[in-house]
Amino acid sequence: MSTVEDLSRRRGGRDARRALRSRAIPMDEAAVRPGMTGGQYKPLKDSDLPRIHEAALTLLETVGLGSAIPSCVEAMSAYGCWVNDKGRLCIPRALVDDTIAKAARNFILPARNPLHDMEPSGKRVYFGTAGAAVHIVEPSTKEYRESLLVDLYDAARIVDTCEHIHFFQRPLTARDMITGHDLDINTMYACLAGTQKHVGTSMVDPDHVTECLEILHVLAGGEDKWRARPFVSQSNCFVVPPLKFAEDACRCLETAARGGMPVLLLSAAQAGATSPAALAGTVVQAVAECLAGLVYINCIVPGALAIWGPWPFVSDLRTGAMSGGSGEQALITSGCAQMGHYYDLTVGSAAGMCDSKMPDMQAGYEKGVTAGISAMTGINMLYESAGMHASLLGFCLESLLIDNDMLGSINRNVRGIEVTDESLSIDVIADTCLNGPGHYLGSEQTLTLMQKDYVYPAIGNRMSPKEWAEAGKPDIVERAAARKREILSTYYPDYIPSDIDQIIRAKHDIKLPRQVMEPGDPRWAR
Repeated sequence: MSTVEDLSRRRGGRDARRALRSRAIPMDEAAVRPGMTGGQYKPLKDSDLPRIHEAALTLLETVGLGSAIPSCVEAMSAYGCWVNDKGRLCIPRALVDDTIAKAARNFILPARNPLHDMEPSGKRVYFGTAGAAVHIVEPSTKEYRESLLVDLYDAARIVDTCEHIHFFQRPLTARDMITGHDLDINTMYACLAGTQKHVGTSMVDPDHVTECLEILHVLAGGEDKWRARPFVSQSNCFVVPPLKFAEDACRCLETAARGGMPVLLLSAAQAGATSPAALAGTVVQAVAECLAGLVYINCIVPGALAIWGPWPFVSDLRTGAMSGGSGEQALITSGCAQMGHYYDLTVGSAAGMCDSKMPDMQAGYEKGVTAGISAMTGINMLYESAGMHASLLGFCLESLLIDNDMLGSINRNVRGIEVTDESLSIDVIADTCLNGPGHYLGSEQTLTLMQKDYVYPAIGNRMSPKEWAEAGKPDIVERAAARKREILSTYYPDYIPSDIDQIIRAKHDIKLPRQVMEPGDPRWAR
């Protein structure tokens, strides 16, 4: 007799289901896992893809990009690019196509713990954070306050416990860091102190990149070990749309590529403001800019690990303000994902950064629509998918936990329905109708599949109205707040051991107090 049959016989349907739900299950048998394969949604027709590509090539060859730094001009000119009479760097069509063919693909994006390694290729989907929010959202008081370095560390700790958030890119700006140097070094450090998942961050000066690499060499156990498993990537806004290089970012890009750091080649135009109001035109510009970045980084370091990152945003054309929760946001993100698949590149873009200021009903539908549709396209790296509010101005720790539930459901939709002889269930239906109780609640198939085919919320409430009333009528934000306090008062991962920490602090100006990284932190002491 199987375990499932025995449980069903001894304990009845409901008790058996509860017992099996609490049972550990191997990751390869779970209902969802990192890197489920999408591709079901396609806002662009197949015939649209080469047209967008040709339009992008035309822009690169005839309009080019402005403000190229000398090292960029030198590197790209060696491969056939030229500066036109308007001082803009033009890229020949053949070089773009050749770069696409030779670009790195099918690579692993490592984490400090190999259990969290990602394989962002094909149409595998991974969810993560990102952003540069300047405020922390406090739902209990409905207030916004300035975001601090300790908030970033807390966010990393929470994400480390979230099953459906697969990587942690810096989602907020530590406003208590006075200089750019302090911000860059300490942002990376706080992220790594809180999570062993892959970390993404950004830097504003190439010297800061060099210093971050020195720290990473210490954490990895040497430069060779770092280069073998680069567990931090640089998010690099190398262009200022439309079609202009960002000079400081380009210097950081070059330093990161030479240092073996994976780079997100990020173009972040805003439709109707810094890219055309026409959605197709915005996709064309984003594609052109990111193809330029791909050529650039491969001229510096051929085969460099690069995530192709068209991140166009949407404007509310009534006001010019960004609208991260709009349906149009899902469309342009998905369109860019399709173009990434057209090139067979690792593609990353953003969705899930709602316009709502609080974790409320508006936030729910905006996040669900934008993140859900984008994931169904099969985007490899979905950034800003958890925690963001106010079109990236606010970040909420409670929302991380709520959004983790949401992303689990989205990932289940990405997985789809597998049709097999067994799943068609002819024998199960026949046996239940002819010989059984007339329902499937306690059947062997139900008990077997309850974790393999179904995803359950950790924060979301599925009580009956009666049970909910008897429990004090909890709402989802209250439940998330309680779980947040539980995590932050008890979960202090030792990802930077004290001996390594001392070595790093002796040479680098680390601002995150050691005492907040250990049990007893008074901010969360019970």
